Amino acid sequence: MKFEKMQAAGNDYIYVNLFEEQVDDPEVLSRRVSDRHFGVGSDGLVLIGPDEEGDFSMKMYNADGSEGAMCGNAARCVGKYLYERGLTTKKEIALNTKSGIKYLLLTVNPQNNKVESVRINMGKAIFSDSNLVTIPEMVNYPLSVNGKECPITFVSMGNPHVVIFMDGIDKLDIEKIGSLIEHQPLFPQRTNVEFIEVIDQSHLKMRVWERGSGETLACGTGACASLVAGVITGRCDTKASVQLKGGVLEIEWDRDDNQVYLTGDAHFVFKGEI
Repeated sequence: MKFEKMQAAGNDYIYVNLFEEQVDDPEVLSRRVSDRHFGVGSDGLVLIGPDEEGDFSMKMYNADGSEGAMCGNAARCVGKYLYERGLTTKKEIALNTKSGIKYLLLTVNPQNNKVESVRINMGKAIFSDSNLVTIPEMVNYPLSVNGKECPITFVSMGNPHVVIFMDGIDKLDIEKIGSLIEHQPLFPQRTNVEFIEVIDQSHLKMRVWERGSGETLACGTGACASLVAGVITGRCDTKASVQLKGGVLEIEWDRDDNQVYLTGDAHFVFKGEI
């Protein structure tokens, strides 16, 4: 099976073109290729294929084999892949994901015809979803973690996110607290967890614990959820730069229409065969 490894803000996945390859058991394959010691090494697996509703489809699987609903960083990589590998000449692409169709706008350098950045309409921020959380509209909700009260704000971007604002995130024992929150009974399908340090109204610093993958260098939907949580709790503007371990993402929330936009670059790492 041929694949390409790509990364956006350090969020790395193995990409397989279903127009050329066949994948019968993506859950098993994702666990195999994601292993950084015995496999290729990645945050998961992304399958690029045809679609009847959109222009193309994206299916993503976490490192533990569980299927994810959406990943903004992966979607940007898919946009770059589709254009630069000649699957489309469109600069506006409708990409069907498990959390619905996402619209990608590619910025292409006319000199070398390479995709420099991708802006994605990530859709609506959702504050209550009985499939993802048992308590509606949790804003600064006092969650008990290891006997300590931890204010959390829940935002879904098609997948669940818990946002926690705090200082000193660089010193945080993220493996311990992230895993505890991910598996809280409040979240029937587990949850992603974002730890946010507010630099100022237009700059946020973020570490992320992704369900099924652990700490990753970046999470696009998590950055979107974090900005929205910052706005509704009065901590930041509706447009801000989010600094992650793997790079910077530009996030904007059109509060009137409740549409969240993510902009960032994407990069090929290498091709391979397994």
